[in-house]
Amino acid sequence: MKLYRLIFREILHRKLSFSLGVMSASVAVACLVAELAILQKHDARTEQVVAAKEAETRREMAKLEDDYRKLTLKMGFNVLILPKGQNLSDLYADDFASKYMPEEYATRLAKSKVATINHVLPSLQQKVKWPECERTVLLMGVRGEVYIQSKQQKPLLEPVAPGTMILGHELARNLALKAGDKTKLMGREFTVAKVNAEHGNKDDITVWISLAEAQELLGKPGLINGILALDCTCDTVDRLGRIRPEIARILPDTQLIEYASQALARAEARQRAAVEAQASIQREKDSRDKLRAGREALAAVLVPVVLVGSGVWIGLLALANVRDRRGEIGILRALGLRSRQILLIFLGKAVASGLAGACLGYAAGRAIGVLWREAPGAPPIPLAFVDPRLLLMVVVAAPLLAALASWLPAISAAQQDPATVLREE
Repeated sequence: MKLYRLIFREILHRKLSFSLGVMSASVAVACLVAELAILQKHDARTEQVVAAKEAETRREMAKLEDDYRKLTLKMGFNVLILPKGQNLSDLYADDFASKYMPEEYATRLAKSKVATINHVLPSLQQKVKWPECERTVLLMGVRGEVYIQSKQQKPLLEPVAPGTMILGHELARNLALKAGDKTKLMGREFTVAKVNAEHGNKDDITVWISLAEAQELLGKPGLINGILALDCTCDTVDRLGRIRPEIARILPDTQLIEYASQALARAEARQRAAVEAQASIQREKDSRDKLRAGREALAAVLVPVVLVGSGVWIGLLALANVRDRRGEIGILRALGLRSRQILLIFLGKAVASGLAGACLGYAAGRAIGVLWREAPGAPPIPLAFVDPRLLLMVVVAAPLLAALASWLPAISAAQQDPATVLREE
């Protein structure tokens, strides 16, 4: 009789033992396949969550950065370009520069499209007597900003129309002037176009008029004594070291100073927005990685325990089968079956139970993985039912595990002496 027929008859003769072996192998394979499928789904879900978080964070951070930009723009200009011969001590003492440069410098700077500064505004500022009101004020002549990098950006300071003025809060309050009132400055009539909100600095006692009218009143046609700008560097390290070489190349007979507090606050605010964006995404990744680590730790304990338990169970079933059938084994040996054939019958049965358990366990484990959701209502993650590499692995590993577990009982059966067994039976 051929070996495969003997193995088939052996399975039919001990159907319960074979079924228990198949069930044990299928439970081990199902645990392994289900856990791998769940981890695979977790990784796919993590990619979805992180991608969605990155998209959401980009939207939120873009809004936050825009809010920071608007907030910091309210701080005003933070860079001042002055004539090279201007004494800075006099500037700080008088609140205006006493040296002058051509208005054309601002136009030249704008045409160069300098990358390190933005919102270029030529100005003419001087402390003057307002004879009609009998007081000293800061007169600021400005025109429209001559350079803004993006068409979507709005100017920091709107131009003042000819024949109008803008008053600082404290000045307007003391003179009892409001928008729409008419007044005279140095013999020329102006209409108050606007009263600025209170700033708590020299702007509160400043009068803004058009640059051309300021040049006429001060007798400085075509001249300015400052170019205001906003630096475009967003880091907090050596901003002036980046700006100065570029300005010096375009306007070599000028110097540059920075209002450090405004510049630093602006740069740090922009940096905080960028850092928070990355931190938010990293926190989400860390949370998902921690969850996966927990599942891996559980799998690292559960799967080996199930595999060992399954192997032990298959081995005990094989050992019980050998003990219960000592008489039959003796008869088969007496009929001429050799030890190798007896060994192959028991190992063949174990391999068959492992193969059947692998197929059933893979189907059950993969079904659990396909239906698994991390939480009720969570969006489904597509998962192919057949994974060729995983299926091949379990189809090879499960029969091998069953054969190893049954090896010692099969060796014991093959080595039995038929004469001794039949005499004892």
